[in-house]
Amino acid sequence: MTSVIDPAAIGKAKRPRRHVRSLTGYLPEKDNEGKEKWPRGEEKVWKDGLRSLDTGVPSITKSIVNHVQTSLARQAYSLDDLGAYQAAALSVRDNLLINWNDTQMHYTRKAGKRAYYLSLEFLMGRALDNALLNLGLKDQYSTGVEKLGFNLEDLLAQERDAGLGNGGLGRLAACYLDSSASQDLPMWGYGLRYKYGIFQQLISPDGQQLEAPDPWLEHSNPWELPRLDVNYEIRFYGYSDRLHDGSGRAVWQGGQEVLAIAYDVMIPGCDTRNTNNLRLWECQPKRGFDLNSFNAGDYEHAVESSNSAAAITSVLYPNDHTTFGKELRLKQQYFWTAASLADIMRRFKNLDKPISDSTMHTHPTLAIVELMRVLVDEEDVHWDAAWKIVTETFFFTNHTVLPEALEKWPVPLLEHLLPRHMQIIFDIDTFDILVAVEKKFPGDRERLARMSLIEEGVPQNVRMAHLACIGSRKVNGVAELHSDLVRTTILKDFVDFYGISKFGNVTNGSKSFLCVDRVSFTNISVSSHSSPMAGPGLSQLITKTLGIPKSTRTSERNIIKQSNKERLAHYVQVTLGLKVNTQALFDVQIKRLHEYKRQTLNILGVVHRYLTLKAMTPAERKKVIPRNVFFAGKAAPGYYVAKLTIRLIVNVARVINADPDTKDYLNLFFLPDYSVTLAEVLIPASDISQHISTAGTEASGTSNMKFCLNGGLLLGTVDGANIEIAEEVGSSNVFFFGHLTPAVEELRFQHMYHPVPVEEKSPALAHVLNQISSGLFGDGGVYEPLLNTIKQGDYYLLTEDFDSYLEALSMVDEAYSDRTEWIKKSIMTTAKASYLLRTLHTPSQNLTASHTHTYTDGQVQLGPSNPRLRTRVLEHREYEG
Repeated sequence: MTSVIDPAAIGKAKRPRRHVRSLTGYLPEKDNEGKEKWPRGEEKVWKDGLRSLDTGVPSITKSIVNHVQTSLARQAYSLDDLGAYQAAALSVRDNLLINWNDTQMHYTRKAGKRAYYLSLEFLMGRALDNALLNLGLKDQYSTGVEKLGFNLEDLLAQERDAGLGNGGLGRLAACYLDSSASQDLPMWGYGLRYKYGIFQQLISPDGQQLEAPDPWLEHSNPWELPRLDVNYEIRFYGYSDRLHDGSGRAVWQGGQEVLAIAYDVMIPGCDTRNTNNLRLWECQPKRGFDLNSFNAGDYEHAVESSNSAAAITSVLYPNDHTTFGKELRLKQQYFWTAASLADIMRRFKNLDKPISDSTMHTHPTLAIVELMRVLVDEEDVHWDAAWKIVTETFFFTNHTVLPEALEKWPVPLLEHLLPRHMQIIFDIDTFDILVAVEKKFPGDRERLARMSLIEEGVPQNVRMAHLACIGSRKVNGVAELHSDLVRTTILKDFVDFYGISKFGNVTNGSKSFLCVDRVSFTNISVSSHSSPMAGPGLSQLITKTLGIPKSTRTSERNIIKQSNKERLAHYVQVTLGLKVNTQALFDVQIKRLHEYKRQTLNILGVVHRYLTLKAMTPAERKKVIPRNVFFAGKAAPGYYVAKLTIRLIVNVARVINADPDTKDYLNLFFLPDYSVTLAEVLIPASDISQHISTAGTEASGTSNMKFCLNGGLLLGTVDGANIEIAEEVGSSNVFFFGHLTPAVEELRFQHMYHPVPVEEKSPALAHVLNQISSGLFGDGGVYEPLLNTIKQGDYYLLTEDFDSYLEALSMVDEAYSDRTEWIKKSIMTTAKASYLLRTLHTPSQNLTASHTHTYTDGQVQLGPSNPRLRTRVLEHREYEG
């Protein structure tokens, strides 16, 4: 006899799900007296073998050499900078793992409430420098590495930024994790382990953006820990049979099954041993290789399932302009949310303690439906009880009112890919929404249509923002203006239904690297190793700094700023081969490319400045403030207009930078492949930063906060967190322009039905557009699709705001001409912008007691809150403030 399997049972769902205790969640048993029992072997032998943290230079060098010898199998004779980086990183990871294990054991013992942050993006940046600073071991490792014949800065440069994010959403997620770890909060992040990131941005000879795979994992990742014991089966396709027993249950079976494999990344806190976790999922096939097909000579079919599974976690945000791309995106979202919820449920069942999930954007909204499926179908929870659990678990943070934040998935696609989830969505819509709305607003059929989860059309679509709203306990925007727009526009009907108490505001905070020259501030007791300081420490430092005589303060600030400008100039020289005038004003805009962020407005302003300079006499030009304009950011591969904007920027730069008449007064640079590491070079060097979205479109912004904390003044529209920043730093330290939010819709109406030619509305802009079309910067016909978005419709109001924008730029020139006053503005901006950090230490007044968790010495905030993130005081050559 032998074991057999019924082929008909392959692919059938197993009930109930077996919750396996992970190796990382173990707690020791206790004897009758309540004392913990050692699990196996001799306790003393085990404890003698446990290692402690390596904090001294001798133990650090020993650890690094040990990894060179045993982890890399190399020797001093064959070790290069990359190998030395890997060995040093593994040595630091050892320390993190010790703290990580102790942290997880502590939380498991306490069995308190935990929070989980679900995001498709985590823009982490480089890990080695961050870990050393948080551990307080940078000086020791620098010394140890030097004794081994290497330079720590050279090793830091070997690390590639993790390819796990793209824009502000991912950076905010990273800041959440870092801040929660620093405050000893039990928060985990859940994301996907993208093999190739979003893409590596390259620029072609004609200025076009090219996309190449980002090989960030090609040399392995020393910061991740594979958790082969943590894996979950995830199903797609198949069919769902309802059970007619009155329970509401169904059995989902058949289709494709894949495995979610966990990889853990340690997130160290600052000035604490607390080390939280970012769990990333990799998709692998359940049965990866079809041997029968291979033996039959069908080699492609033999690896088809393996390739299909691998595609799910290959790339962040696959192009969804194709049917396959749409399906892949939906697969990504469900794979990630299902695996994360399975992991959370396992931990919950082991500990039997409450959880709190924070969903960011509408990407994780399927988690609401998946939790309903698990509770009803697998845990035999009654529908009403399950829905109550679900609506007490999730918190929804909306990040923008633009269409891409309000995802809609075609019903046929959902029925095909996730048949059981589509059934649940229909049931929620019918029994938990429409019936209740009809009862409260009888006969209001238009309201029913607006609030339904199903948008009628061909095909029907599922409104994911509606689902996120009704399935969450609290809903918030990320700036006062944005939250007000959420309440009064896209979710107005739900505010009327639920009441205002469900909808709040939590303005984003920023983890900014605020840097002060440690030599300059020795008289105010900054320690010799430039220790990291959070909000109160920063506030005290700034207060003492402002007490230094003005002349000394401004001189020191000039030295710091100049040092950072030279650092950026060196980067440009090395990467682009271009020289940068470090005595000029540095004007920076770094964001993902999008029409609403209006990089187009900026480049058109640059062209206007260039044309104005060309029309001047040499004597007149000498009176102009020299300006360097820097752009950086990626455009989505399928976003044609955004990619045209990059092409225009690059080709304008080629003409301007080569013009002997103007190159001493205006230069333009596009820095490819924007990343956290590049931001750490750009932000400290800025004199002015541009945040110029159309009013009412930018939810908050976080780079505006980083620039202000680093002493860069803000040029922007009255939008997002710009408003709250101005309230704190003073309107005299911000350069505002453009129409206000209440006027936007009326202006768009006028553009649609009563258009006015650009020549009448803004002659200056019309001249710029004509010069571009004429071929001044290459083939003008190439840019017509971009220019037509302005000439026809102008949805983002460039024609309305252009003249006001030019006036704001002139105000910047005028202010910068008085360097003493400008430096004062810069220092006061840094000082007053520290409000972004204060709530790190103050639990939000808007959260109920159920959103807090008592941990060691008091209450700390969990749930949808946004701790304003900490800063560090570092050497001035690294960052600047």
